[in-house]
Order: sequence, then structure tokens, then C-alpha cells
Amino acid sequence: MIPYAASISKGFLQGFMALTLDDVKRVAHLARIEISDAVAASVLHDLVSIFKLIEQMQAIDVSGIEPMSHAQDVVLRLRQDAVTESDQHMLFQSVAPQVEAGLYLVPKVIE
Repeated sequence: MIPYAASISKGFLQGFMALTLDDVKRVAHLARIEISDAVAASVLHDLVSIFKLIEQMQAIDVSGIEPMSHAQDVVLRLRQDAVTESDQHMLFQSVAPQVEAGLYLVPKVIE
């Protein structure tokens, strides 16, 4: 995890106040989502579970663990940086409605 993001989320969870059903309903209202009491209660339960999981994960000491970019130690094969296709811009521009100095001219959209 990015140290900056970890410090933000850690600070958020330390000052975390318990979510209420009213909080879930308010967020749903702000997002213009119609939500019933049963669904709001389910969402509240899910959010509290997610925050508890995040809190558990942040309690783990990972100071001696090196970040990894992939779950398996794989190395991508690299190819030569060589041109494989010929330059055909003149052919492509020959059928364009308007071209000037090698550029496609298009109608002005924003003034």
C-alpha cells in the first residue's frame, strides 16, 4: 500500500465513529438512490464489516515486507523496439476531407 494512502485511511479509522442507519440513508439520498430500510440495514452491516476488516489489516506489521508487483515472480519477455509497419500517412490522408501540413482539419466544436 502507498504509505500516504495508508496514513490517510489509518487516521480515518482511528477517528471512525460508528455508522448509523441514518448515515447510510443520507448518503443514498445525496447519491439520489432510493433505498428501503431493509436494504439500508444490509448496506450498513456490509460497511461495518468492511471497516472492521480494514482495521484488522492495518494492525498487521508489514514494515519488513517488500512490496510486490505480481503474486508470482514472473518476468515479461521484451521485444526489440523496432518499426514493423511502413509510414502510410499520405495514403490515409489522401481520403480525408481536409488536410493541411500533414494534419487533419476538423470543424471547430468548442469556441
